[in-house]
Amino acid sequence: MHNREFESLVDTSDEWIRTRTGIVERRVAGEGETTTSLAIAAARQAIAVADIDPRRIDLILVATCTADRLLPGAAPIVQQALGATSSGAVDMNAACAGFMYALVTANGLIASGTHRRILVVGADTLTRWMDWKDRRVSILFGDGAGAVLLEASDLPTGLFASVLRADGSGADLLHVPAGGTACLPTNDTLARGAHYIQMDGPAVFRFAVQIIVDSTREVLDAAHLTVEDVDLFVPHQANRRIIDAAVRTLELPSDRVFINLDRYGNTSAASIPIALTEAIEGGRLHPGDNILMSGFGAGLTWGTALFQWGVPQRVPATMPWQTVVHQGLTERAARALSVARRALAIADRA
Repeated sequence: MHNREFESLVDTSDEWIRTRTGIVERRVAGEGETTTSLAIAAARQAIAVADIDPRRIDLILVATCTADRLLPGAAPIVQQALGATSSGAVDMNAACAGFMYALVTANGLIASGTHRRILVVGADTLTRWMDWKDRRVSILFGDGAGAVLLEASDLPTGLFASVLRADGSGADLLHVPAGGTACLPTNDTLARGAHYIQMDGPAVFRFAVQIIVDSTREVLDAAHLTVEDVDLFVPHQANRRIIDAAVRTLELPSDRVFINLDRYGNTSAASIPIALTEAIEGGRLHPGDNILMSGFGAGLTWGTALFQWGVPQRVPATMPWQTVVHQGLTERAARALSVARRALAIADRA
């Protein structure tokens, strides 16, 4: 759905939307498509890329705030469709930050040794909850899904550090007032449009910029790294001005920032995995790269994490790491080893 299609719905224009959001077009779920159907499609693609039998998956986490029904959640339906008969399945609702919450949770479960393979899906169809004549909201959102498969590894890759936070005092800044048990559907709530997304745009903008900057600095400090060590930043794709403001403050070079919201708009929990997939396909992310991801959304919730992507392609032959990594590293030792490898690479380049 191109920006021009809104010109017949509300008082706006393609130029107005581009200037204020960076969005040009978005995808809208069609007839017969649901959050779950999109999640299943994304999950199947991730499993195909990983070339793994679904029966070997231990857990499925579906990050969504737009499940098809209040009961059951989307995850058990995804599990059944995939034939992942040995896995648990549960939804995680942190709105647009949901994928980051699910990703960090999955990492923790794998690091604990209780799980080996976890499928993480981000999927939302927020256009189903929009008043198309509300210009403040309708131009922003699109529908989509993305998925990743996490697997245990003895090699020094994976999570450096993460931050998961929330501030419930801002719950009313971005919410759907009716439809839950606190405000059951009635003719009155339908007439008032209380089942549509409502948002205080300026307040959410200020919140988003600040938490991206603060949480990124916190994560980098915890990892004992700097902005210079970030090879690629994949932020939640909500608004181009939010991303640009945060990147300027962090002094992160624009060529190390991945943005695709011009084609998809804000797809909520799906935005980061969709962007991550396109970054890989476009050759923007390589084994050994440090990838920073940051999501933020209703709640207010946010999550930021720094990962080393994939498996290092080269380990210096003079270091006895080859034997060490195959003996099984603790999470802390793996992080230390990754930091050391990175430092040596920087020294080599210098």
